[in-house]
Amino acid sequence: MRRFWQRLGLPGLADVHTHFLPPRLLRRVWAYFDAAGPLVGTEWPIRYRWDDAQRVAHLRRLGVRAFTALAYPHRPGMAESLNRWTLDFAARTPGCLPSATFFPEPTAGRYVAEALAAGARVFKVHVQVGGFPPTDPALEGVWGLLAEAGVPVVVHVGHAPVGTAHTGPEPFAALLARHSRLTAVVAHLGAPDYAAFLDLAAAYERVTLDTTMAFTPFFDRFVPFPATQLPRLRELGLAGKVLLGSDFPNIPYPYAEQLTGLAALDLGDDWLRAVCWNNAAALFGLAAA
Repeated sequence: MRRFWQRLGLPGLADVHTHFLPPRLLRRVWAYFDAAGPLVGTEWPIRYRWDDAQRVAHLRRLGVRAFTALAYPHRPGMAESLNRWTLDFAARTPGCLPSATFFPEPTAGRYVAEALAAGARVFKVHVQVGGFPPTDPALEGVWGLLAEAGVPVVVHVGHAPVGTAHTGPEPFAALLARHSRLTAVVAHLGAPDYAAFLDLAAAYERVTLDTTMAFTPFFDRFVPFPATQLPRLRELGLAGKVLLGSDFPNIPYPYAEQLTGLAALDLGDDWLRAVCWNNAAALFGLAAA
């Protein structure tokens, strides 16, 4: 792992899609994966079933210098307490970007504003798990607030691993039509609708994509990235529009497989430097390579 980024002349890796959750909730999430719940749909053994300190230490050993504590609620009344936990986690964990979330509910505008005031630098929204459309009226003010603040939102809006009525490029495109200045990071490259989400990243200045799980043998069994789109992926990566994501620790394979998959695309060292550090550095104000 270290040889990977050291050869590229990088200070390390910046991973915009990692998860740290309150321990009780994390155990419930892992149990859901163990049971191959309806929104998972396949056997998914968690690789890094360790406590917080062990997982942070492992990321540091790998050279991940910047990472997130993405959390997401599945019902009303959860987000505010999750934000208190994730923001506190970041405050006591060097390298962790202060992370927050929200849900369509009457209090969302207030607690999102409070999270921003407390220093939140990235938000996470999971419309598949949350079961709501991105254009839910309760979120109209929240999206406007985040667009104005320029704070990135990692959005799981693709159909993978299991689609719902609110996933896919069309609901997200409807949101962007209302909030064209929203800074969004589309999780999993928008799998399986890669081309459509690449179109949106090309069309909207502040829309980017993360590589989470893409190009790994596990993910390629279900939603392989089309080879015809690789030139566009390279172009967008060099333009700052593709960022490294992993889904650590909720992955059923070693972290290194994410990097091996990216390197195997043969899109060039400049592309790898951009994706693995420089694009996130520009987005979050990290030190340049």
